[in-house]
Amino acid sequence: MSHATSHVTAEIASQPECWSRARELKPEGLPEPGERVAVLGCGTSLYIAQAYASLREEAGHGETDAFAASAFPDTRRYDRVLAITRSGTTTEVLAALTRTRATRSDARAATTAITGDLATPVTTAADTVVDLSFADEKSVVQTRFATTTLALLRHHLGLSPAELPAQARTAVLAELPEAALAAEQFTFLGTGWTVGLAHEAALKLREAAGRWTESYPAMEYRHGPISISAPGRVVWFFGPPPTGLPEQIRATGATIVTSDLDPQADLVRAQRLAVALAERCGLDPDQPRNLTRSIILDQP
Repeated sequence: MSHATSHVTAEIASQPECWSRARELKPEGLPEPGERVAVLGCGTSLYIAQAYASLREEAGHGETDAFAASAFPDTRRYDRVLAITRSGTTTEVLAALTRTRATRSDARAATTAITGDLATPVTTAADTVVDLSFADEKSVVQTRFATTTLALLRHHLGLSPAELPAQARTAVLAELPEAALAAEQFTFLGTGWTVGLAHEAALKLREAAGRWTESYPAMEYRHGPISISAPGRVVWFFGPPPTGLPEQIRATGATIVTSDLDPQADLVRAQRLAVALAERCGLDPDQPRNLTRSIILDQP
C-alpha cells in the first residue's frame, strides 16, 4: 500500500486546519470552572479524557476524573459527565450516559457528549452534544477527531497556545527519527497531562503497525520498565524528560526521542510513525487487525 492511499495519512495531515477550526467554536455544555467533572471515553477517547482531566485539575478549574466508560463509578456525585465518542454508538459510553440520566433528579449530573457523528444514539443519550463532525474520519484508526477534541478542550481552558496549529504543520512535515523507523520496541513517557498522550501514542503503534509498545508516567520508568531498555529500542518523551532519566536510559543503549514542539503537536509525529511502520510491514493502517470503528455489544 502506498503512503498516499491511506485515509489516515490524509486525516493526520488535516489536523492543523481542524485544530484551527476547533479554536473558533463556542459550544455549550463544556465544563465550567468549579464543576466536579467526570470525563469518559474508550480507547483513544479515554486517553484524551485523561489528558484533559489532568490539564483541567492542574489549572484549578475543579476536580476532574477520567474513566474508561465501562468502569465509570456511577455512585459518585459529579456536576457534569463529559463523554468523548467519535462514533456516537459505543455501547459502554451510551450505557454510562443512560445510567447517569437515571440517577435521582436532585443528584443527577448534567451530561455532555463530544462526537463526530450526529446521526447516532449519543445525541439523545446526552443533555448537550458538541458537534465535531468536521473532524470525523474514514479510517478505523483515530487521529484527527481525538486531537481536535483536545484542541477544543484546551482552548476552552485557556491553555491552547496560539501557535498550536502551526506547530502541527511542522509535525506533519518533519522528518521522522531514523532510529524510530528501525526500532523493534517503543516506550512512550509523559508527565502530568502528557501521560495520556503517551498512552495514545503507544496505542497508535499497536493498532496501525502491531508493534510492541508500552507507556508510563515518566517517573515510573525507573521502577521496572527500564529493564527492557536496550539497543534497538526507543524511549520517546512527551514534554521535557525528568532530570537524570535520559542519562540512565542512554546507559542502556536505547535511543531517546524528544521534541521542542508542544506535546500535542509531537503526538502528530507519533501518529505518522505508526503509519510509516505499518506500511513498511505491508499492513493497511486504515484497517487494524481485529478492530472496528465502534464497539457495539449485545445487551442482556
